Amino acid sequence: MCSKMAQVLWGCFLLWNLHISPAYSMYPGIKARATQRALDYGVQVGMEIIEQMVKKRDIPNLNGSESLEFLKVDYVNYNFTNIKINAFSFPNTSLAFVPGVGIRALTNHGTANISTDWEIKSPLFRDTGGADLFLSEVYFTGNVILTQNNFGHPILKLQDCHAQVSHADVSFSGELSVLYNSFAEPMEKPILKNINEMLCPMVTSEVEALNANLSMLEVITKIDNYTLLDYSLISSPDITENYIELYLKGVFYPLGNLTDPPFSSVPFVLPDRSDSMLYIGISEYFFKSASYAYFTAGAFNITLSTKEITDHLIRTSQGLGNMLSRIAELYILSQPFMVRVMATEPPLINLLPGNFTLDIPASIMILTQSKNSTAETIVSMDFVASTDVALVILGQRLICSLSLNRFRLSLPESNRSNIEVLRFENILSSILHFGILPLANAKLQQGLPLPNPHKISLVSDIEVLEGFLLISTDLKYETSLKQQPSFHGWESLNLISGQWRGKPAP
Repeated sequence: MCSKMAQVLWGCFLLWNLHISPAYSMYPGIKARATQRALDYGVQVGMEIIEQMVKKRDIPNLNGSESLEFLKVDYVNYNFTNIKINAFSFPNTSLAFVPGVGIRALTNHGTANISTDWEIKSPLFRDTGGADLFLSEVYFTGNVILTQNNFGHPILKLQDCHAQVSHADVSFSGELSVLYNSFAEPMEKPILKNINEMLCPMVTSEVEALNANLSMLEVITKIDNYTLLDYSLISSPDITENYIELYLKGVFYPLGNLTDPPFSSVPFVLPDRSDSMLYIGISEYFFKSASYAYFTAGAFNITLSTKEITDHLIRTSQGLGNMLSRIAELYILSQPFMVRVMATEPPLINLLPGNFTLDIPASIMILTQSKNSTAETIVSMDFVASTDVALVILGQRLICSLSLNRFRLSLPESNRSNIEVLRFENILSSILHFGILPLANAKLQQGLPLPNPHKISLVSDIEVLEGFLLISTDLKYETSLKQQPSFHGWESLNLISGQWRGKPAP
């Protein structure tokens, strides 16, 4: 009986393991690691942002009732309205990683100057006026937890919040300020109690408002007329004593098709470094998915007319001035012709230390175009163009450019002795070098968006490592930029809507 039960349990375990294995086989296409240096810089920048934010915030009214025994007054009802924070200082503020939990925020010895309107009612008098409230020994601590929802949006949670103001000094202004200031001290204690009860709910409310904005972000971004890019979070971050590491899906899709590519992502590990604020690892899978998506969308099929060849190739290369006449000599052409290049397979991506290459298997055809618009193929052959990929970061985008490394024709053995066809190798190599690649590089200049925070620019170095690209960067807060806040700083992109909005990460 026990043996049969063990078999049943073992079978259930295997079925469960098979059921969950696809989820665990999903590795990120992009990793983003923030170090303690980023948190320290975040404190500096955060104080500026918070100062701008709190001065615009509406603070809830404070009201209550106190008895003034020394004046023989049974009660004084008070109401503070139009409360504004004019200045504050948090000299001892820090952010630190809590392994496996989140980021701990801590501040103490803070101060704040607040102005307010007030109204007082009692059996003996009733009056209104203005007042200044000085808060000191402000203390706050809490853990910020970063997770993701079902759609891959980042979600923030505040845990273990504790906030306290130890001292509050009220100073009334107006004609009767001397009178009112005489009983200000008895009112400070209940005011302090009300403020302390409000602080954590206020911070929690701000976090919830931020989450509402984060949930509206589009994590699937339209790159161009061919592809989409999925930047959704695929799991909760890893948090150690020294860094927090985020995992983004980082996969391209053909426009209108959110089917994952027919190959799997593989794990990669960022090097153990802490000299920079932020490390972004872009895996080979990211680039392979881009290659597959663009190939599927037909982006690698190019046709050049006679005019385009004349205008572009001859203008960009003195050595191609006689190219058309050489082709005419070979084939005695009297009609306009076209060059058509089509990728036969997705370009092959290869990332090795210090070396990023792209091999493009394709076919090339030279066709005549007669007056009745029918096209006749003069010559057609397959080739593989091996290109080196150069990388640079401009603004918030990763820019790639291609340069021809090798050009290999794939001819049947029976055609190897055909000198007339082999003479095309140099011509076709020139067409690629001076015609096709410059056109491709012009399109690549729009670049790929990099994940980065609002108003933060990247000061970066790029390395090609085994299987992934590593961007090591410090952050620079740009106060002059006027864009609206958005996660990853994607505000400059054309984010798509409609049927893609709110799609869960696969």
